[in-house]
Amino acid sequence: MKILFQLILIFIFTASYSNEKADSSKTKLRAGATISLNSNGISSIPAFTLDKPAIIATISLVKNRFSYEPTLAYGFDLRPWTIDNWLRYKFVDRPHFEFRAGLNISAFSSEFNLAEEGEILQSQRYFTPEVALTYKFSPGNSLMLNYLNDNGQEKGTIDGHFLNLQADRSGIRVGKRTLLSATIQLFYVDYDGNNDGLYISPKISSSLRNIPFAIFFQAIQPITSNISPYPEFKWNLGISYAL
Repeated sequence: MKILFQLILIFIFTASYSNEKADSSKTKLRAGATISLNSNGISSIPAFTLDKPAIIATISLVKNRFSYEPTLAYGFDLRPWTIDNWLRYKFVDRPHFEFRAGLNISAFSSEFNLAEEGEILQSQRYFTPEVALTYKFSPGNSLMLNYLNDNGQEKGTIDGHFLNLQADRSGIRVGKRTLLSATIQLFYVDYDGNNDGLYISPKISSSLRNIPFAIFFQAIQPITSNISPYPEFKWNLGISYAL
């Protein structure tokens, strides 16, 4: 059933993209990339962290309503952590409202210590469909509600749900050159094995106008959780460069 649902999503992407092929030549491909150095790597689902410094690179390729956004995340020791491949399509794309669906084909790597082999690195694959609604109050103010369903593909992986309410405010001017942006997330995770919890995660970024560097701070605080041991407050400080 899960595979069927994912194939249906891929079919929708393909059909929608084909229907707009005639208009695609009118819109240029938009490309961008962001590279960040993090004191404590935080994944796309903020409840999960690397718990050590990380390098994260994200590429964005957008044409019309279709986008492809791969992400590579490594520890400072250059050991792989996560690989994401987000394919997304906007079914509704209006000035104040968006509705999109997406599919992520990802891999998550973790370290294990075995008595005979010693330390090994194991990679686990996940298929994650997503739906998201976004309301834009103004160009720099938005509210998003999105849902993800993680499906582990290897034996021993766990499946789960991620529901996220996120408010964004960007382009806040402080003085003549400093810009601030703020994000706050209230999200709920529910994974196999009674691993569920409600979290809040604020993030603040600061940059100078016309300079591609930014510094940011993000924190994660559990409100309630059944995960054992009970998750602690975590924070992450980093610097990013946008191409």
